[in-house]
Amino acid sequence: MTIPTMKSGARKATPRQAPATNKPHDVLIVGAGFAGLGAALRLQQEGVGDLVILERADDVGGTWRDNSYPGAACDIPSNLYSFSFAPNPDWSRSFAGSREILDYVHHLADHYNLRQLVRFGRDVSHLRYDDKTGLWTAVTQTGETFQARSVVMAQGPLSNASFPDIPGLDEFKGHKIHSARWDHDYDFNRKRVAVIGTGASGVQIVPELVKKVDKLTVFQRTPGWVMPRPDFATPQWNKLLFRRVPKAQESVRRALYLAHESMALGIIWNSPLTGLLERVSEAHLNHQVKDAWMRRQLKPDFRIGCKRVLMSSDYYPALQRDNCRLITWPIARLCENGIRTAEGIEHQFDCIVFATGFDVSNNGTPFKVTGSKGRDLDTDWKRGAQAYKSINVAGYPNLFITFGPNSGPGHNSALVYMESQIEYLVKAVKMMTSEGIKSLDVRKDVQRRHNHDIQKRLAKTNWNSGCKSWYLTEDGFNATMFPGFASQYARQMEGFDPGDYRVVRVAGRPQ
Repeated sequence: MTIPTMKSGARKATPRQAPATNKPHDVLIVGAGFAGLGAALRLQQEGVGDLVILERADDVGGTWRDNSYPGAACDIPSNLYSFSFAPNPDWSRSFAGSREILDYVHHLADHYNLRQLVRFGRDVSHLRYDDKTGLWTAVTQTGETFQARSVVMAQGPLSNASFPDIPGLDEFKGHKIHSARWDHDYDFNRKRVAVIGTGASGVQIVPELVKKVDKLTVFQRTPGWVMPRPDFATPQWNKLLFRRVPKAQESVRRALYLAHESMALGIIWNSPLTGLLERVSEAHLNHQVKDAWMRRQLKPDFRIGCKRVLMSSDYYPALQRDNCRLITWPIARLCENGIRTAEGIEHQFDCIVFATGFDVSNNGTPFKVTGSKGRDLDTDWKRGAQAYKSINVAGYPNLFITFGPNSGPGHNSALVYMESQIEYLVKAVKMMTSEGIKSLDVRKDVQRRHNHDIQKRLAKTNWNSGCKSWYLTEDGFNATMFPGFASQYARQMEGFDPGDYRVVRVAGRPQ
């Protein structure tokens, strides 16, 4: 199904609220981003209409609403970073910016009338399960409560952000900005600005800020592998073709999917393709950076894929602008006027931008979750998050997690994985509503075998090859990535076997 032509910049001035009710819902969804809206859409299409979505902000959009920093864009092609069941024929570029992606999310919400399901301004602080009733209760920061038979945690792994734990953080008297909480009112003109962090957001921010500021200083802890980003404007004839011949867009999406699947051979595992990708990245560096010393500073010393691969064709040129400087000395502390590095030099700034990423919950939860018999998910995940097929956790009946443990893609579109998760939970919820099931709880032994296999496979991947990344916990446990192709993940999620679960019917005994 192709959604109608989107109007760029379209916004809903006053979002419609879901009507308040004390009656338990069939499904409660936490988060109105891609995952939450996609789950609500597919559940409705499959006949599950008693839904409510709790969203902490005042509009839909998730991470694409929150990340509005200059240069924010997706590093997956637009035709692949969208739902297959709701393609957009009018992407303006091969790699859409954050505003256009947010327009797409808004259009989904409006076209499929999903806003009426959303309760905005509801920040969940606690989810608790009642063994007697088989119901979940969501408690918000304001003390409101909502009940449902099933819960979908769709708040996403990249939803919470905070300033890093750097000594002297509160001593700096200038302006501080986090990339995920951008201050659009701050005037960067004629300012001395520092950017801390050279990951996915940093390589997008630097090329934009260097055009505005008087002086830009980039603090790099670890260089990353950077691949060229073939971004170009979509010609009008291409949009017209996709609108008139949807199969043409399907073919392009399929080709992009297969091309990214092939990258798994070099990014996930160490193979001859790994070396080839490293040579492509190094050639990109050598072509764009002429100074030998700077090339040495920017060349990684770990295997490609161990950390997130970066996509940019304008980051290296930005670092070589006359008003830009790269510093690789470790940061010792922040001080009143700027940043002091390990060799004792104090660099003075008017503003510091923290492109330091998100608080990824790979060994904890973003809010308190109390399951069967009072068990606490944060405690259960203290040594590393684990789940069955990334979506269910033993001891937490009727709870479904999108982008749960070990569902992260290293080479393909996150939405490909998300769709598989949504289809899986739709099957489970449909069975619960149609067969009068009180609780559906994955068996501990099934979950244990699944995770033993996952960790065994992860041990052979580039992610576990020795570098430090946000994929791993402090003690090196990989609770984030899926060790395989996207097609393998999809096959894993295709089959829903009730035998993997402890099933309790409304007025019956466990099966």
